[in-house]
Amino acid sequence: MLNRSTSRRAKIISVANQKGGVGKTTTSINLTAALAEIGKKTLLIDLDPQGNASTGLGISQSDRTITTYDFLAGEVSPGAAIQKTQFENVYIIPANTDLSSADIKLISNEKRSFLLRDALHQLSMDVFEFDYILIDCPPSLNILTVNALVASDSVLVPLQSEFFALEGLSQLMLSVRDVRETANPNLRIEGVVLTMYDIRNNLSQQVEQDARDNLRDLVFKTVIPRNVRLSEAPSFAMPVLSYDSASKGSQAYRLLAQELDQRQNPVGGKNG
Repeated sequence: MLNRSTSRRAKIISVANQKGGVGKTTTSINLTAALAEIGKKTLLIDLDPQGNASTGLGISQSDRTITTYDFLAGEVSPGAAIQKTQFENVYIIPANTDLSSADIKLISNEKRSFLLRDALHQLSMDVFEFDYILIDCPPSLNILTVNALVASDSVLVPLQSEFFALEGLSQLMLSVRDVRETANPNLRIEGVVLTMYDIRNNLSQQVEQDARDNLRDLVFKTVIPRNVRLSEAPSFAMPVLSYDSASKGSQAYRLLAQELDQRQNPVGGKNG
């Protein structure tokens, strides 16, 4: 039996864009860390076979004996799958290349699109009392991304500040619409966050203007700048907030976390 209270308590957000190289995993890692920094107990689910989010939070390959695939397939309990990281309030279910065969292995399962939703609604999830659950989706619209969308309350879309950026959103929007119609009518777009933004670049400013003209309030006020510290932090297996707390990248993700949390809790308090 599903425990509906879990989904009402923890806000479940997919970080998704079928285009690679847009700052999706960077956003997943650092938004998780920034939410944790403001006291929100946060779980990051690494749903990308590359496992970069796991690496970025300091989870070595040897510590990935139980992964998102095991959790998705219902082979382990939440208590076995969820790992506490070295960062306060930050938890993760790590990933490895086992996920790359998920499409083939799960194709015969009649509930293949609902596996993550069901796993997250187990009664034993209650003990963790997460405020937020973020899902780092793969850069494709496959069965893994569908599972994330079915399990989520909303979708946060990183959008690189480059030419034709908006055109790339159409396929994702269609997928969101399909999931709404077939499996998760309450799924919504949490918002679009502009990444790799260079204020000195006219193109970045034009992309921002186009995004705000077309998507209006869906676009977060906060933009994520191009920042060398953001690029360096993963090689040290830590969020940029721990690697260089004073960097522009850290400051931007703190603002994004505050803006996101204010959207959920306009008068404060715990997620409801």
